[in-house]
Amino acid sequence: MKKLKNGWVEGSVQDFLDLSNADVEYIEIRLTLSHLLKERRQKRHLTQVQVATRLHTSQSRVAKMEKGDPTVSVDLLLQSLFRLGVKRKELASAI
Repeated sequence: MKKLKNGWVEGSVQDFLDLSNADVEYIEIRLTLSHLLKERRQKRHLTQVQVATRLHTSQSRVAKMEKGDPTVSVDLLLQSLFRLGVKRKELASAI
């Protein structure tokens, strides 16, 4: 953090939330998985309802998955991506 002349402190979100580098990496991977899910859905011209039906879940859950909601587990994101045809190599190159 950097203290400014006017008394304010300038820092990053990582500093403000006291996140470790590992925490930041984990968050970035979660967001990448979420974006990949949305990208795959759109590429296949599927609606969130259609994806929800395939995954046996609700449209609102798919929306949460695509937005990176912290209530969605990484396990659910990975399973969903695999069910939509994402291969391990594609996943590895994304993250």
